[in-house]
Amino acid sequence: MAGDLLRRFPFGYRWPSLPDLFEDFPVDLRMPVGEHMIRIEESEADDVYQLKAELPGVDPDKDITISVDDGVLTVQAQRSEEKKDKQRSEFRYGSFTRSVRLPAGVRDEDVTAAYDRGVLTVRAPIGEAKKPARTIEITEGD
Repeated sequence: MAGDLLRRFPFGYRWPSLPDLFEDFPVDLRMPVGEHMIRIEESEADDVYQLKAELPGVDPDKDITISVDDGVLTVQAQRSEEKKDKQRSEFRYGSFTRSVRLPAGVRDEDVTAAYDRGVLTVRAPIGEAKKPARTIEITEGD
């Protein structure tokens, strides 16, 4: 049995990610009905956190909202479907949402965003992280 599996999936085969396995599933098990996940790419270099999000076909001034709350960056977008007769469409329409935790040391007011050719780029300089927790000594009496 194991031999059959190895013949069908040779060494070096890379399994798709879990979200990709369910991408064409009729019901999206990851998000509430009517919402789709935004595909992202995260990186960190030179004390700057960067998130790139695929958002083709949206107007950044009207269709994208970016917020930071308590260290969590949330990107929301809306893509409206054009009313045309189509034979077939694999485009996704509706609400798109993605939230990620920012690295320690990022200040909300330092986060910036730019949109170019269908890609939203959010940049956040990483400052000094909060001091670690301090142990409090317990004394006897009042």
